[in-house]
Amino acid sequence: MKFKKILPQFLTLLFIVLIFGFFTMNAQENMDTRGIEFGFGFLSKEASFDIQFSLIDYDGSMSYGRAYLVGLLNTLLVSFIGIILSTLLGAVIGVARLSPNYLINKTASFYVEFFRNIPLLLQIFFWYFAALRALPMPEDAPLIFGSSFMTIKGLYTPAPIWNNFDVFMIALIVAMVAIYSFNKFAKKKQEEEGKQYPKFLISLGIFIILPALTFIIGGVDLSWSFPELKQLAQTSFTYEGGMGIPPELIALTLALTLYTATFIAENVRAGIQGIGKGQKEAAASIGLTPSQVLKLVILPQALRIIIPPTTNQYLNLTKNSSLAAAIAYPDLVLVFAGTAMMQTGRAIEIVGITMATYLSISLVISLFMNWYNKRIAIQEK
Repeated sequence: MKFKKILPQFLTLLFIVLIFGFFTMNAQENMDTRGIEFGFGFLSKEASFDIQFSLIDYDGSMSYGRAYLVGLLNTLLVSFIGIILSTLLGAVIGVARLSPNYLINKTASFYVEFFRNIPLLLQIFFWYFAALRALPMPEDAPLIFGSSFMTIKGLYTPAPIWNNFDVFMIALIVAMVAIYSFNKFAKKKQEEEGKQYPKFLISLGIFIILPALTFIIGGVDLSWSFPELKQLAQTSFTYEGGMGIPPELIALTLALTLYTATFIAENVRAGIQGIGKGQKEAAASIGLTPSQVLKLVILPQALRIIIPPTTNQYLNLTKNSSLAAAIAYPDLVLVFAGTAMMQTGRAIEIVGITMATYLSISLVISLFMNWYNKRIAIQEK
């Protein structure tokens, strides 16, 4: 009986190995015929091309490995921002779709139906080639919020300049650990002795006070660099100082956020509607306020419905960020699987590294979301 269960699995695994081996040998023969060597030594060679936007120091004299790292960080940046913004927007829109207010309800419904039925690539093109191209040139840009400029060349905003930033980060991490430990202690006391602590106020105090102490006794200092208009030629202007956010990043982030938020909104709506009306009425009948009903009764159960499909949307957003190549945003696909591959001819190695990178990012997101889903699951006694 045990043999009958193992045999199909063994044969399936053997078939996969044989197929993979066949294609590997075939590729190796073709590469030998054309005199192409396989290896990753090219990663240490000079890249000889520039990248217009980078979170770390980079120039054309650096290696292909450094160019890969630049593309990876740019991909992670737009994915992280997109996930945060789409989650917030999706939650608001999802709740708005359940509003008894006719205007709010219909506006949210229109938003969902409009943005999710337009191809994502077309939305990226709209923001980049239509909306952002209508912005003024740097010399004509109006002042925004007293310190920023939104131009056709991007958003220029003040940039923080830190002194002893590592001390501040250590204090921030310590504060987060202290908040976690306190909330765990408060929950245990409430379950065992019925004592309730003002968890939100105490957690907020820890989060503010510990990092603030680094400015007083830790030698941490923060100043700001503001963008200033500079003339390069008779008709060419730019901004020096501050922080410049390129229009490619803005357009890609807007499109990914607005598109993905529609699906997250539907997940939120489905999760809330999946809770029986009787539970809400029972909670209200024992004197719970509407906010307590939402926090203690609806959300703990709704999240079990919301999180699994929302995880899929996070993965889709991360993979959809590869469309950045269409507007020349220097993500992993454009920098590494595009420019680097054309210069080196190392198609198998570079495509393999790129595929493995996206797979790793997706697995990390899945593992974290599955852990969180299990973490908030209602424990039956």
